[in-house]
Amino acid sequence: MPLKVCETFKSIQGESTYMGLPCFFIRLTGCNLRCTYCDTIYAFNEGKYVALEELLEMTEGSGCRIVEITGGEPLLQEETPLLVSQLCDRGYSVLVETNGSCDIDLIDRRAVRVVDMKTPGSGMADRMDLNNLKKLTDRDELKFVITSRTDYNWAKEMVLGYGLQGERTHFCPATGTLSPESLSQWILKDGLFVRLSIQLHKYIFGERRGV
Repeated sequence: MPLKVCETFKSIQGESTYMGLPCFFIRLTGCNLRCTYCDTIYAFNEGKYVALEELLEMTEGSGCRIVEITGGEPLLQEETPLLVSQLCDRGYSVLVETNGSCDIDLIDRRAVRVVDMKTPGSGMADRMDLNNLKKLTDRDELKFVITSRTDYNWAKEMVLGYGLQGERTHFCPATGTLSPESLSQWILKDGLFVRLSIQLHKYIFGERRGV
């Protein structure tokens, strides 16, 4: 079965510990959440069906050794785990960004599972599968988009409660809503060991698609 693909493009990785590195992006269509700050609304429905083999060929043609599969929510499509495994078999560093509502055990453990846990400010916090927090490995990454002090406190409680402080846990200020300076001050004041992450690609390319 083919996958419904919203867009593919080569760019600079703007998030995660791979920030700043060249990366080939495969953005799949469809999402089961409707976050208030979503910046990829077009991925809800836009796209066309592409055969798995064609996606593998496109990835090879990109010249990148890092691939990110994102959405939308990529785990809504049955063929996504197979695509991930096929890319891993070919020696790519594979990142899968998932929205925290789907079981991450579906994803090959050779990949980096980037779990974007939704904060109260997203309006989707009650849709999170908290069991995912117990399934994270040393390879995986955790992300919280922070819109307010309430979000920060919620995320901090999650991180401390599940023992998830570390360099792979990212606190990200919501673009246009919370300043990086404010978030950094809260982190420093609390002595919280998490990574402040900004969306580097937006500083480089703005809000343009496909970059």
